[in-house]
Amino acid sequence: MTSPERSIVLIGMMGAGKSSVGRCLQRKTGLQIFDLDDVVSAKAGLPIPDIFAKHGEPHFRELESEALDQIATDEPAIIVTGGGVILREKNVARLKELGLVVWLTADESVLFARAGRRGNRPLLQTNDPKATIAELSRVRTPLYAKAADFRVETSQLTHDEVCDKILVEIDARTQGER
Repeated sequence: MTSPERSIVLIGMMGAGKSSVGRCLQRKTGLQIFDLDDVVSAKAGLPIPDIFAKHGEPHFRELESEALDQIATDEPAIIVTGGGVILREKNVARLKELGLVVWLTADESVLFARAGRRGNRPLLQTNDPKATIAELSRVRTPLYAKAADFRVETSQLTHDEVCDKILVEIDARTQGER
C-alpha cells in the first residue's frame, strides 16, 4: 500500500475518533497532519473551550472557516476537522477540494462515552449531554452523508483498524481510477 495521492479529510461527530485516527494515519503514511481545531486554537491564542466561552459558537465557526481556507498544501496531507465544519456549505466545498472526505461514524452511546472522557467539549456543557449528542447527530448526519466520499463505522474498531480500512478503501479507489 502506497501513500495516498490525495489528502485524506476526516469528518464526523465528536467522539468518532477523528483526531486519534488522524494521528494514526499520519504515522502509517508519513503525511503531514492539519488538525483544524489546533489551527484555530493557535490562531486565536486560546483553547477551543475558551473561544466558545468568550466569543460563542458563531465566532468559532467563523475562525474555523478561515482556518480551513488557509490550509494550503501541494502535497497530500491528513486533515482532521471539527464536528461542525459541515454546517457551512462553503466548508464542505473546500473539504472536497482538499481531498477525499472520510466520514467516521459511531453509535451514539459510543460517541457519548468517548466525547465524555474529555470534560472540555463546549457543546456538551448542557443539562443533558446525551440528548445534545442525539440532537447534534440528528441534524448533522445528513450533512456528513452528503459531504462524504465514503464512511467508516468506528464503534467496534481500534484506531489502527480504522486507519487500515481507510487506506484499503483509498487504495481500491486509486486502483479503480487507473
